[in-house]
Amino acid sequence: MTLTALHVGGPTLVLDLAGLRLVTDPTFDPPGDHPLGDGRVLRKLTGPAVPREDVGRVDLVLLSHDQHPDNLDASGRALLGEAGRVLSTPAAAARIAGVEGLAPWVSVEVPTPSGPLVVTAEPAGHGPPGAEAFSGPVTGFVLGAPDGTTVYVSGDNASVGVVEAVAERVPRVDLAVLFCGAARRPDRPEALTLTAADAVLAARALDTARILPVHSEGWLHFTEGPGTLNRAFAEAGLADRLTILPLGVPTALPVPVRA
Repeated sequence: MTLTALHVGGPTLVLDLAGLRLVTDPTFDPPGDHPLGDGRVLRKLTGPAVPREDVGRVDLVLLSHDQHPDNLDASGRALLGEAGRVLSTPAAAARIAGVEGLAPWVSVEVPTPSGPLVVTAEPAGHGPPGAEAFSGPVTGFVLGAPDGTTVYVSGDNASVGVVEAVAERVPRVDLAVLFCGAARRPDRPEALTLTAADAVLAARALDTARILPVHSEGWLHFTEGPGTLNRAFAEAGLADRLTILPLGVPTALPVPVRA
């Protein structure tokens, strides 16, 4: 069995799964400065590897949160209105018409040609304890496909403990899309997304899952890039479980056949 993934850049991944086209945290704006509204600015360094119009139809958007432009920019907001369905946090649903908000561990079914895709909201910690005061609520997702394939999308999460909690509730994850990059604010030392070292710990918690990192390039506030991830996984003896996608290239990912 295979699923196809295309990395647009940053947190934006196009997944073709169970006959549906899914997009995570849509960001299609060109490079430039993105104000946060509190006097701070996030600087985007590179544009999308694939323009929005080349993605075509979008059946489902998995939006980890709406409050930061490196996860949802102006072009991404326009895409939300064109998508078949958008799942995110209850806070995002309160701010954006048409968004369905899911509390942690709540599931919904999305019809596919071969049966329902079960999407379950998972907790996420966008920084250390207490970071919620400035980062706001974030969600991850677990996707259960009709054929048994299971995909975990972490969202902007910096907590290995959160990943361990997901692993306890989901016995087998085939593919884990981990938001990495060790994003940091200039005025705070803590990482707001997974560091490479923490991504290794997350991979161990997820047992045999193939690890697909995103959100580690394209923005100035990412402090660890794909090369750091490659080195960390190689040093941990886990290089065979890491797949860093080439930007803009649809890639078929093998999924283990379940007994």
